[in-house]
Amino acid sequence: MPLIHAICATCGVQYEASETPPEVCAICADDRQYIGAGGQRWTTLPAINGQHRNIIESVAPNVYAIYSTPPFGINQRAHLLVTPGGNILWDCITNLDQSTIDLVNGLGGIRAIALSHPHYFSTIVEWSAAFGDVPIYVNALDAEWLGRRCDAIVEWTGEQELWDGIRIICCGGHFPGASVLHWPAGKGSLFVGDTIQVAPNRKTVSFMYSYPNMIPLPKTAILQIQAAVQPLDYDAMYGAFGLYIRGRSASRHAVFRAALPRDLSVGLGLNLPACEELKQEGKHHHTQRTHSVQPQEADVGKP
Repeated sequence: MPLIHAICATCGVQYEASETPPEVCAICADDRQYIGAGGQRWTTLPAINGQHRNIIESVAPNVYAIYSTPPFGINQRAHLLVTPGGNILWDCITNLDQSTIDLVNGLGGIRAIALSHPHYFSTIVEWSAAFGDVPIYVNALDAEWLGRRCDAIVEWTGEQELWDGIRIICCGGHFPGASVLHWPAGKGSLFVGDTIQVAPNRKTVSFMYSYPNMIPLPKTAILQIQAAVQPLDYDAMYGAFGLYIRGRSASRHAVFRAALPRDLSVGLGLNLPACEELKQEGKHHHTQRTHSVQPQEADVGKP
């Protein structure tokens, strides 16, 4: 039986090659994600290639959003930063095909890949290999969630400078290693994944332990995120779902002044260790239904 790199159809994370997929996707079995009502479903990259294509959209000078249509998995956007020292892929999407490789190479290729948190680990090993085994920067606190490993993965802690003052900064919150990327060029840009979630009004932000399951963060975690980004200068904030804040509204003072009173009032009573204890107890009374599909029958796009 041939080995396949199974991909979770709900979150889009790819796993090590095996004859059969894992019983469940570890990321989706966690409280921050979910396994759909229909049970665990798997697909493969060739199957995704056949049903989806990628859009590469210029969203600002030297910044390109990369996303799939029709939407797949979590439906996040990756961002390609075109910098004088080399291009950075911030976060990642699952679908990767030859057309995408050619278009990205036309923009100067990729020198490094950096991730905000495990929900966007997707097919990072495939992307690295396609662009010359470029380094993949993963916060060491979140490395346990990697579906695949390779020699290109660089684990880091605290802060990681790439080049020209571009830094990845650990904020915690959504995951222990949840991070943002600061690009100081011009007035500065902050790429936040959903470590900080840009709201639809494009003026405020929010902070959550789980977005799909609507579990807020406690006060201590929110203040930790604020402290991590407080020293940074920026007038643009790029979220993971096509929502961006630009100009005065994006300054660290404006964004947090609007968001903190609301989010802190919600998070005052939460205690993450206690939540973790309850979760472990609940596992004794909960089972997940699973269903594997053959690659040629891959069913994608339905949670």
